[in-house]
Amino acid sequence: MNVIIRKANQNDMPQALKLIKELALFEKELDKVEVSVDQLKNDGFGNHPAFTCFVAEINNTIEGIALVYNRYSTWKGIALHLEDLIVSKEMRGSGLGTLLLNEVVKFGHQLGVKRISWEVLDWNEPAISFYKKKGATVMRDWDVVQLDEHGIKNYLINI
Repeated sequence: MNVIIRKANQNDMPQALKLIKELALFEKELDKVEVSVDQLKNDGFGNHPAFTCFVAEINNTIEGIALVYNRYSTWKGIALHLEDLIVSKEMRGSGLGTLLLNEVVKFGHQLGVKRISWEVLDWNEPAISFYKKKGATVMRDWDVVQLDEHGIKNYLINI
Protein backbone atom coordinates (compact mmCIF):
# COMPACT_ATOMS: atom_id res chain seq x y z
CA MET A 1 0.00 0.00 0.00
CA ASN A 2 1.54 3.29 -1.13
CA VAL A 3 0.30 5.95 1.30
CA ILE A 4 1.06 9.64 0.94
CA ILE A 5 0.52 11.82 4.01
CA ARG A 6 0.51 15.50 3.08
CA LYS A 7 -1.09 18.83 3.79
CA ALA A 8 -4.43 19.15 2.09
CA ASN A 9 -5.14 21.57 -0.71
CA GLN A 10 -8.41 23.08 -1.94
CA ASN A 11 -8.90 20.30 -4.47
CA ASP A 12 -9.02 17.76 -1.62
CA MET A 13 -12.06 19.34 0.03
CA PRO A 14 -14.76 17.36 -1.85
CA GLN A 15 -13.18 14.11 -0.66
CA ALA A 16 -12.62 15.59 2.81
CA LEU A 17 -16.33 16.49 3.04
CA LYS A 18 -17.23 12.95 2.01
CA LEU A 19 -15.18 11.63 4.94
CA ILE A 20 -16.69 14.21 7.31
CA LYS A 21 -20.14 12.97 6.34
CA GLU A 22 -19.04 9.35 6.73
CA LEU A 23 -17.91 10.12 10.29
CA ALA A 24 -21.15 11.97 11.02
CA LEU A 25 -23.11 8.93 9.83
CA PHE A 26 -21.01 6.67 12.10
CA GLU A 27 -21.72 9.04 15.01
CA LYS A 28 -25.44 9.06 14.13
CA GLU A 29 -25.36 12.82 13.45
CA LEU A 30 -25.37 13.08 9.64
CA ASP A 31 -28.17 15.65 9.71
CA LYS A 32 -25.92 17.98 11.75
CA VAL A 33 -23.32 18.50 8.97
CA GLU A 34 -23.81 21.99 7.55
CA VAL A 35 -20.37 22.73 6.12
CA SER A 36 -19.95 22.77 2.33
CA VAL A 37 -17.00 22.22 0.03
CA ASP A 38 -16.92 25.97 -0.70
CA GLN A 39 -16.92 26.79 3.00
CA LEU A 40 -14.07 24.34 3.63
CA LYS A 41 -12.10 25.94 0.78
CA ASN A 42 -12.75 29.47 2.03
CA ASP A 43 -12.11 28.67 5.69
CA GLY A 44 -9.00 26.58 5.19
CA PHE A 45 -7.22 28.23 2.30
CA GLY A 46 -7.97 31.95 2.41
CA ASN A 47 -5.82 34.81 3.70
CA HIS A 48 -6.31 33.72 7.32
CA PRO A 49 -6.84 29.94 7.33
CA ALA A 50 -9.01 28.73 10.20
CA PHE A 51 -7.56 25.22 10.06
CA THR A 52 -4.80 23.00 8.74
CA CYS A 53 -5.77 19.67 7.24
CA PHE A 54 -3.61 16.64 6.56
CA VAL A 55 -4.72 13.90 4.20
CA ALA A 56 -3.86 10.24 3.74
CA GLU A 57 -3.92 9.53 0.02
CA ILE A 58 -3.85 6.12 -1.64
CA ASN A 59 -4.05 5.84 -5.43
CA ASN A 60 -5.28 9.44 -5.78
CA THR A 61 -8.09 8.84 -3.28
CA ILE A 62 -8.25 10.57 0.08
CA GLU A 63 -8.83 7.76 2.61
CA GLY A 64 -8.25 9.79 5.76
CA ILE A 65 -7.98 13.31 7.11
CA ALA A 66 -6.81 15.04 10.27
CA LEU A 67 -8.08 18.59 10.73
CA VAL A 68 -6.44 20.81 13.36
CA TYR A 69 -6.52 24.43 14.47
CA ASN A 70 -4.70 26.63 16.97
CA ARG A 71 -5.96 27.18 20.50
CA TYR A 72 -4.64 28.89 23.56
CA SER A 73 -4.62 27.36 27.04
CA THR A 74 -4.61 29.73 29.99
CA TRP A 75 -2.71 27.04 31.89
CA LYS A 76 -0.25 25.86 29.24
CA GLY A 77 -0.01 28.47 26.49
CA ILE A 78 -0.14 27.69 22.79
CA ALA A 79 -2.11 24.53 22.03
CA LEU A 80 -3.38 22.64 19.01
CA HIS A 81 -6.87 21.19 18.73
CA LEU A 82 -7.49 18.07 16.66
CA GLU A 83 -11.06 18.57 15.48
CA ASP A 84 -11.33 15.30 13.62
CA LEU A 85 -9.20 12.31 12.74
CA ILE A 86 -11.15 10.36 10.13
CA VAL A 87 -10.24 7.18 8.27
CA SER A 88 -12.62 5.75 5.69
CA LYS A 89 -14.55 2.71 6.86
CA GLU A 90 -12.74 0.49 4.36
CA MET A 91 -9.31 1.55 5.61
CA ARG A 92 -9.84 1.44 9.38
CA GLY A 93 -7.24 -0.75 11.04
CA SER A 94 -4.76 -0.26 8.18
CA GLY A 95 -2.46 2.14 10.03
CA LEU A 96 -3.71 5.33 8.37
CA GLY A 97 -4.95 6.71 11.68
CA THR A 98 -1.49 6.29 13.18
CA LEU A 99 0.15 7.96 10.18
CA LEU A 100 -2.21 10.92 10.39
CA LEU A 101 -1.82 11.26 14.17
CA ASN A 102 1.96 11.10 13.72
CA GLU A 103 1.72 14.03 11.30
CA VAL A 104 -0.43 16.03 13.71
CA VAL A 105 2.01 15.46 16.58
CA LYS A 106 5.00 16.42 14.41
CA PHE A 107 3.13 19.54 13.26
CA GLY A 108 2.29 20.50 16.85
CA HIS A 109 5.89 19.97 17.89
CA GLN A 110 7.11 22.20 15.04
CA LEU A 111 4.69 24.90 16.20
CA GLY A 112 6.01 24.58 19.75
CA VAL A 113 2.62 23.79 21.25
CA LYS A 114 2.34 22.78 24.89
CA ARG A 115 -0.64 20.51 24.33
CA ILE A 116 -2.63 18.78 21.60
CA SER A 117 -6.22 18.06 22.59
CA TRP A 118 -9.34 16.52 21.10
CA GLU A 119 -12.61 14.89 22.06
CA VAL A 120 -13.81 11.33 21.61
CA LEU A 121 -17.32 9.99 22.11
CA ASP A 122 -17.57 7.97 25.31
CA TRP A 123 -19.06 4.99 23.43
CA ASN A 124 -16.33 4.87 20.77
CA GLU A 125 -14.18 2.28 22.54
CA PRO A 126 -12.02 1.45 19.48
CA ALA A 127 -10.98 5.12 19.21
CA ILE A 128 -10.44 5.42 22.98
CA SER A 129 -8.25 2.32 22.94
CA PHE A 130 -6.31 3.66 19.93
CA TYR A 131 -5.62 7.00 21.64
CA LYS A 132 -4.60 5.35 24.92
CA LYS A 133 -2.15 3.09 23.06
CA LYS A 134 -0.60 6.23 21.60
CA GLY A 135 -0.04 7.64 25.10
CA ALA A 136 -2.96 10.08 25.19
CA THR A 137 -4.88 10.68 28.39
CA VAL A 138 -8.64 10.26 28.06
CA MET A 139 -10.12 12.62 30.65
CA ARG A 140 -13.47 11.09 31.51
CA ASP A 141 -14.22 13.64 34.23
CA TRP A 142 -14.65 16.58 31.80
CA ASP A 143 -17.80 17.28 29.81
CA VAL A 144 -17.83 19.15 26.51
CA VAL A 145 -19.85 22.37 26.64
CA GLN A 146 -21.13 24.06 23.48
CA LEU A 147 -23.43 26.79 22.31
CA ASP A 148 -24.70 26.02 18.80
CA GLU A 149 -25.87 28.73 16.40
CA HIS A 150 -29.38 28.67 17.84
CA GLY A 151 -28.00 28.78 21.38
CA ILE A 152 -25.80 31.77 20.52
CA LYS A 153 -28.79 33.69 19.16
CA ASN A 154 -30.90 32.85 22.21
CA TYR A 155 -28.08 33.84 24.51
CA LEU A 156 -27.71 37.22 22.80
CA ILE A 157 -31.45 37.87 23.03
CA ASN A 158 -31.29 37.37 26.78
CA ILE A 159 -28.40 39.70 27.60
